Amino acid sequence: MPEPLDAALTEVRALLLDPALTRAVAAGRRRGHRPSVLRAELRPVALKAGSRLQILTSDGARPHTRNVAPGPEADAAVDALLAEPFGNWHVETADATIQVRVTKSGEAQVHRAAAARPAAGPGGHDRAKEYLLDPGDPIFAEIGGSAAKRRQVDAFLRALAATLPDDLTGPLRVVDLGCGNAYLTFAAYRWLAQRGIDVELVGVDVREDQRRRNTALAERLGWADRVSFVAGTIADAVVTPAPDLVLALHACDTATDEALARAVRWQARWVLAAPCCHHDVAAQLRARPTPTPYELLTRQGILRERFADVLTDALRAGLLRLHGYRAEVVEFVDSQHTPRNLLIRARRTGTAPTAGQRAEYRELVDQWAVTPRLEALLPAPAAPTPGDPPAEV
Repeated sequence: MPEPLDAALTEVRALLLDPALTRAVAAGRRRGHRPSVLRAELRPVALKAGSRLQILTSDGARPHTRNVAPGPEADAAVDALLAEPFGNWHVETADATIQVRVTKSGEAQVHRAAAARPAAGPGGHDRAKEYLLDPGDPIFAEIGGSAAKRRQVDAFLRALAATLPDDLTGPLRVVDLGCGNAYLTFAAYRWLAQRGIDVELVGVDVREDQRRRNTALAERLGWADRVSFVAGTIADAVVTPAPDLVLALHACDTATDEALARAVRWQARWVLAAPCCHHDVAAQLRARPTPTPYELLTRQGILRERFADVLTDALRAGLLRLHGYRAEVVEFVDSQHTPRNLLIRARRTGTAPTAGQRAEYRELVDQWAVTPRLEALLPAPAAPTPGDPPAEV
């Protein structure tokens, strides 16, 4: 339930000045207002002169850091930041965490949680917290999901954390294609908002009943103004404006190609797609003679299927490179949790492909006589002209 903003900020102030403070972030802006800085981060530091509260602010051009002494100096600095019309505050201490988001009506949506305690490892030693988003977070009481699903989502969030710039504050527009029950959608929003990023997220799923269910869940969580859902196919669902970040977790077979194709057409800055089953290229390999001398790769059915998986994702990464992306294929979760544990992670560079990169891709496709679905979905990239800089590799 919304709370009075003044009371919430008073609680935030007490935590910011608490010696147990570990980190705090303020970002975003309230409706109709604009802070003098885009983002502020506070943390305690130990200097030769003694303990200080370090305040790092950014105006979008360059960061500014200052270290203030406890007492009147820190009080005044904290009061000045609390007077700024930030839309979000996230404060962590050794004992508690509080997240405050200012609604359009000027009230506060507040989430409070006790700090997670390290679990005891073998021999009684403390083990660092395992999850980016604590499995005890109240959102899991709403969205559900098995322990295995939560591990997959946490691993996906770790890949997302490694992809986005550390100083990103937003606004960030995110689309989750093929969101299903929206475990990843809600978890991604929760984690991004906790980082102080001004984020809006849209989930797309073909089923209208899923859209209604997920929309109702967003309303119960108090996020309906930031998390919305659209019913439609990955290829055709209406999503405006174009997103900065595209997510697709285990979209089946060529649905992953449709997600990648939409991301490219949107010119999304970042793409994270975890492919699921790979049937399309596998069927083409079964229907065509294997080129010499690779018959041993496809003679056994299980080897042919696994090779088809590798070939499919290699061609996807190659095509993304031809369309101005730097792409890599990584393992994002241990195979004991899911056999579908590869992630295609791509960042748009806008760099035109070289003739050599085009030839490398075309030679592989022609040798195996396959037509990747992603190639059929995307227009051929413009050919490089003399004098073009070499593509990023």
